[in-house]
Amino acid sequence: MKRIYAALLLTALLASPVLAAAPTVTTLSSSDQTIIGQTIVSPEHPTVKSSIVTFQPGDKTVVHKHPFPHYGYMLEGTLTIVNTETGKSFDLKSGEFLVEMLNTAHYGENRGSVPVRILIVDSVPAGVTNNSVQVVP
Repeated sequence: MKRIYAALLLTALLASPVLAAAPTVTTLSSSDQTIIGQTIVSPEHPTVKSSIVTFQPGDKTVVHKHPFPHYGYMLEGTLTIVNTETGKSFDLKSGEFLVEMLNTAHYGENRGSVPVRILIVDSVPAGVTNNSVQVVP
């Protein structure tokens, strides 16, 4: 009799859905445009590269452009990005997601008093090692 109950219990457990909690998904961003309204165009069969960039207070990049999609998730601090072609600036705070401008001269700067950390993801053609091209005035 115990074997029958055990078999029935096992059958019921195998036939029922798994009783595990599902993870919570929070959408950070959903966009088909860059921060300045350009349509995102990914290279065919891209290589995806990720890195963490840290800006100490006062750090500033050279003026540069990104020829391919360049995404960032702000882990800490506030980063100011300045479009040198229009003079418009954008402040990105911790927890925000960035779809960087394409082929547009700009620089990033930490104007705050604490470090800035950004998770960067680039979508580049195979063989491309750097998605930043310095703009020489």
